[in-house]
Amino acid sequence: MRIWCCLPFFGEFDNTMEGDKDGENVGNCDDDIRRNENLGENNLSKNLELGFSLGLLDVEICRNISSNSDDNVGGLKRDVEGVVVEREKSVCELLELSVGGSSSRISPRCDDTGSVVAEEAVVSLSEEDPQHKRAKIETGLRECHFATTGLLSGDGRSIVIRSCDSYTDSSVYEKNRIQHLCSSVEEEVNARGRNNDLDTIKYDIDTSDMDGMEIRMDLSDDLLHMVFSFLGHGDLCRSAMVCKQWRVASAHEDFWRLLDFENRNVSVEQLEDICFRYPRAIEVNLCANPDMHLLVMRAVSMLRNLEALTIGKGQLGEAFFDALTDCPLLKKLVVCDAALGNGVQEISINHDMLQHLQITKCRVLRVSLRCPQLDTLSLKRSNMALVVLNCPLLRNLDIGSCHKLPDTAIRSAVISCPLLEYLDMSNCSCVSDETLREIADACPSLRELDASYCPNISLESVRMLLLTVLRLESCEGITSASMTAIAYCNMLEVLELDNCNLLMSVSLELPHLRNLRLVHCRKFVDLNLQCLNLSSLTVSNCPALHRISISSNALKKLALHKQGSLNSLSLQCQYLEEVDLADCESLTDPVCDVFSDGGGCPMLKSLVLDNCESLTHMRLHSTSLIDLSLVGCRGITSLNLTCPYLEQVRLDGCDHLEKASFLPVGLQSLNLGICPKLSALHIDAPNIVGLELKGCGVLSEVSIDCPLLTSLDASFCSQLEDVCLSATAASCPLIEKLILMSCPSIGSDGLSTLSLLKNLTYLDLSYTFLMDLDAVFKSCSRLTVLKLQACKYLNDSSLAALYKEGALPALRELDLSYGTLCQSAIENLLAYCTHLTHMSLNGCVNMHDLNWGSMAPSSYREPGAVSNHSLDDPVEPPHRLLQNLNCVGCRNIKKVFIPSTAECMYLTSLNLSLSVNLKEIDIACPNLCFLNLSNCSSLELLRLDCPKLTSLFLQSCNINEETVESAVSRCSMLETLDVRFCPKISSANMTGLRVIYPNLKRIFCSRSV
Repeated sequence: MRIWCCLPFFGEFDNTMEGDKDGENVGNCDDDIRRNENLGENNLSKNLELGFSLGLLDVEICRNISSNSDDNVGGLKRDVEGVVVEREKSVCELLELSVGGSSSRISPRCDDTGSVVAEEAVVSLSEEDPQHKRAKIETGLRECHFATTGLLSGDGRSIVIRSCDSYTDSSVYEKNRIQHLCSSVEEEVNARGRNNDLDTIKYDIDTSDMDGMEIRMDLSDDLLHMVFSFLGHGDLCRSAMVCKQWRVASAHEDFWRLLDFENRNVSVEQLEDICFRYPRAIEVNLCANPDMHLLVMRAVSMLRNLEALTIGKGQLGEAFFDALTDCPLLKKLVVCDAALGNGVQEISINHDMLQHLQITKCRVLRVSLRCPQLDTLSLKRSNMALVVLNCPLLRNLDIGSCHKLPDTAIRSAVISCPLLEYLDMSNCSCVSDETLREIADACPSLRELDASYCPNISLESVRMLLLTVLRLESCEGITSASMTAIAYCNMLEVLELDNCNLLMSVSLELPHLRNLRLVHCRKFVDLNLQCLNLSSLTVSNCPALHRISISSNALKKLALHKQGSLNSLSLQCQYLEEVDLADCESLTDPVCDVFSDGGGCPMLKSLVLDNCESLTHMRLHSTSLIDLSLVGCRGITSLNLTCPYLEQVRLDGCDHLEKASFLPVGLQSLNLGICPKLSALHIDAPNIVGLELKGCGVLSEVSIDCPLLTSLDASFCSQLEDVCLSATAASCPLIEKLILMSCPSIGSDGLSTLSLLKNLTYLDLSYTFLMDLDAVFKSCSRLTVLKLQACKYLNDSSLAALYKEGALPALRELDLSYGTLCQSAIENLLAYCTHLTHMSLNGCVNMHDLNWGSMAPSSYREPGAVSNHSLDDPVEPPHRLLQNLNCVGCRNIKKVFIPSTAECMYLTSLNLSLSVNLKEIDIACPNLCFLNLSNCSSLELLRLDCPKLTSLFLQSCNINEETVESAVSRCSMLETLDVRFCPKISSANMTGLRVIYPNLKRIFCSRSV
């Protein structure tokens, strides 16, 4: 099959009108289009019926096509102005494709003079491929000069005619340039657009290389058949419209063995036609059809190979069941939600080959079955009062929810099936123990029994030796005595006892039991299982349960949630790995022996004891435990863990823990800061790297042996002394970060031992009572961060070693917030410690001014000392490395002066908020990006020379608009300006700054008063 296709290219409208001649040509072209679209309209109804019969069109689509055929006359889509925007395929074209027809279409074309030229779009069959196994797509596109001219038709409507100037030159074009060519034309059209004057724009597009291009696809009939085997009926119908080969392939009877008419309004004539076309169909679905009885009667009479039939939601007469013998191969019959017969007579179903019969939710008085090959029968939710079975090979029977079926009818029906293996009699409230006893005697092969919601059974004296699945949900007659009968079921694998409210104890020794459910058994007290193959146990919401004893070699996970009365637990489970006993409030300390080595769970890896508030002294020794959770165990006062492979322990909410011992454990991190009453701690953790003791205010006895520890947070450990610190430094030599905030008992003796910590870079001594830092300067030479917040006992000379002797040369961050250092000490630090990058002086009450005009960075020199440099030698001052300076809440600062000579080349952030007496600011920092002056209520003068400033905060500042505008004028990169709650600044005027400074993206200001 060879398909010739031409790619259209669109230009813009031509504003030159050709007069009456052009209008006449356009009218002729329009008439030709209309005439070609009307070909074959006389056969419309015939094609529609044929398309539906083949399964290619359904009724709704046919109606839509019929109704739309009058709307789009000539197959032209027009806009509201009458302009033709697209040509649609006619109904005949679509139907010809759907039934496999092909024809050469004559499409009108206009030349450069406006005359209509007939151009044939060739769709031919290749002589070299007579069996249509190869689909070829060829493009015969010559180099053309395209233009689109806007003209007026004879009736005055504006239409579009595409003209084409053909040339003789052509050459082969590379296949991979097609997309580039099309996209370039589309970009050009989109760039120029259409105007309302219908101007003509002509494009010279070189398409000569596309001549003779051919794309071949080899699809043999066998390959196409295999591909179509994965498609549904809807996709097959759409595929049939592609070509004749695909139509033939999609109509193959292998794909139409199943005729599904569920919820479809199919007439008897249409069904007869379809059955005539596909006589070998083996499965039919006629559910929810108004004429279901007539349709099924015709289907049964015409389809002799029918194997499966599904019907429902309608009325079925007795004649249908008599006609079933006309389908000798029928194996499956499904009838759902239907009325059978006239409601007063017996329905008889006689069939020698029927194997599966399902009659569910049906309304019928009596049912009689004689099906010698029947294997599965379901009468679920049907309201018959009597059922007679003559099905000697029946193995599966479902009579669940047959409320009108009496006990005697159930007994006679079931015992007539000696080979029965599966029986569902759930919700049959009339069933008695006598019936079960007779069923057990008559059906020795019974494997599965569902007797849920049968309140009259107790299973006493019932013996079902081969039973493997037993479901007794919500059986009010089941008691502890019933377990005696169940104990005889040696082959039992699944037992469900949910909502058995009279059941008090279960004691079973079943070698094959794998699954047991006990949910919402209100009076259940004791559980004793000796089942070596038990792999799943579900016990929940049994409020009276207080004893559990389990022995199993297959159980791997045990979950006993919210068993508030459980106080005794015995487990012999060699392969148990996960145990969850959350909210078992009555569990006491002996439960720890169950999970320790020798307790019966040698493979235990995860143990959850959350909210077990009766635990007090927990001692656990396990060589397999990896995860332990004790969240909310508020009663625990002592914890002793010997679990060398323990990787995670959660102690949140253990508020009363006083003594903890981890000897040894495999933890990598541990947080004991949530145990405020912890007084003694012993840790032997060779893998731990992080330890947090924050808030252990009474911790006084500490022994930490963690050779890989790198971070220790002992904040607010007020009882921690120098002895503990010295021992920790000796046993944990790899510590890099040490936090001793609010540890008042730490002194110089303990700090001097920090020399053992060769990797220490972070030290926090805030809120301590240190009077000098000599021990720190001598022992911690590699410090990069030193925090000394609120160290009120440090005098002015305590930090002199930093700028006089060059102590801590690697120091980069220094925090002296809320200290008592004088102005001169602060000035010396700022002037001579040029290696600092971050410095915090928040709340320093002795800091008055920040004047760097006379604080050029240099090396410190004692007053009167002689310089080594000659007076004539130039000395280049070093650059300050300071990047971040915080002076929040320094209420005595009145002036800040940082000129360009201060060499603050790296300063990017300056925070002076809450400096209420600050009046003047004069800053010239080339790289400053962030400046916070919020709540500086006395600010009057603001000079800024910060070309890279991006954020300026002036909240609650008593500053006028002129000062702000003047300051912003030299900050060309400012993006955020916050002037909220500034009484002298109007929001309207601030909004105008965006016009002057285009980079200013965000201005926050209050509404004008």
